[in-house]
Amino acid sequence: MPLLVLAMLIAARFVHADIGTASFYNPPYIPTKCDGSREEQFPPGNLFVAVSEGLWDNGAACGRRYRLRCLSGPKRPCKHRTIDVKVVDFCQASPCPSTILLSRDAFAAISHQHGRKINIEYIQI
Repeated sequence: MPLLVLAMLIAARFVHADIGTASFYNPPYIPTKCDGSREEQFPPGNLFVAVSEGLWDNGAACGRRYRLRCLSGPKRPCKHRTIDVKVVDFCQASPCPSTILLSRDAFAAISHQHGRKINIEYIQI
């Protein structure tokens, strides 16, 4: 019975996740709406994002962390892994082209394709 419970917990990891789209944005990444020009705001590996209005929460999103993975997109873009990202900015474009804009490094960590919008699953951690 304990193995069954463990299997259910692993499978349920993304049960409460949200679905959205992701694309990437290019440097320069500073200044940001969260921490201005402070270089130390960026996590190791440059796995950070800017979020659209729906996630921005009047700036309360700054510093939030999300676990995300690629679900689908043109020409099978997905790498089969999850990444953890940190919110450092608000998507400046109006309208924002995606739910989440990933740094180039974050996008490359989950997708083989550059320059294309992908479908993602994400959950706040």
